[in-house]
Amino acid sequence: MKSKLGNLTGQLKDALKRYSEVMRLEKSDVVRDSAIQRFEFTYELSWKTLKAYLEEKGLKELYAPKEVIRSAFQAGLISNDTTWLDMVETRNETSHIYNEDMAEKVYNKLSAYLPLIEKLLQKLS
Repeated sequence: MKSKLGNLTGQLKDALKRYSEVMRLEKSDVVRDSAIQRFEFTYELSWKTLKAYLEEKGLKELYAPKEVIRSAFQAGLISNDTTWLDMVETRNETSHIYNEDMAEKVYNKLSAYLPLIEKLLQKLS
């Protein structure tokens, strides 16, 4: 039976593949919207995977994404916590996309997050 961390890592790997795939497509409104959606679930799996890893290593219960990101940075699991924290803010913005300008703003940030999640998966493997 796979551990919680093993399950999440596998799901994150699949989500990252799909997120990366859509970011390589020629941009259109449909591609942009799909990329935002794929970013959302990849982000959610990223912080939940970090949380499971840290808890498996004996850290106290962590609840909020920012708390998890800061703890992962302190533990040396991720680098560049500023961009990770920006990712948290971008995810929060996706809940409030009401117009094209906001969707464009979010989409334009998405390619910067791919390498961070790829590095995370490399460390977890």
